[in-house]
Amino acid sequence: MQIWVDADACPKVIKEILFRAADRRQVTVTLVANKSLYAPPSPNINTIRVGAGADVADQEIVRLLQAGDLVVTADIPLAAAVIEKKGHALDPRGEFFSEENIGERLSMRNFMDELRSGGVETGGPATFNQSDRTAFANQLDRFLTRNPTR
Repeated sequence: MQIWVDADACPKVIKEILFRAADRRQVTVTLVANKSLYAPPSPNINTIRVGAGADVADQEIVRLLQAGDLVVTADIPLAAAVIEKKGHALDPRGEFFSEENIGERLSMRNFMDELRSGGVETGGPATFNQSDRTAFANQLDRFLTRNPTR
């Protein structure tokens, strides 16, 4: 099992939590993005830079993903593809996407896209805060405890 990170939009604080977990739990964490990223020197942390373009990083994650891997992403279509490949998808705010909730999430995402396409101001996500950070760290820890890497 390894952890893949949709790193272009992943908050820095979440990456830092993942870096610490990589070394503490001896799990491979791979950041995938279409720009250069900082990653501390560690045998457990990798980066993959993909070409520019919509969903290029997402497609690379899905291509490399193995069943049982964890993907950290807020991207709902990517989460759906991860679940379809029998992976696990965790939002940076600490919420797992699942077979039970991904259909509803996709529907809501598509509905909001339609509203925005029609000129309706829908606002963005709430500001990332300390409770989001804590929720993510707790969910990651529970996941890694239930899914040992060795």
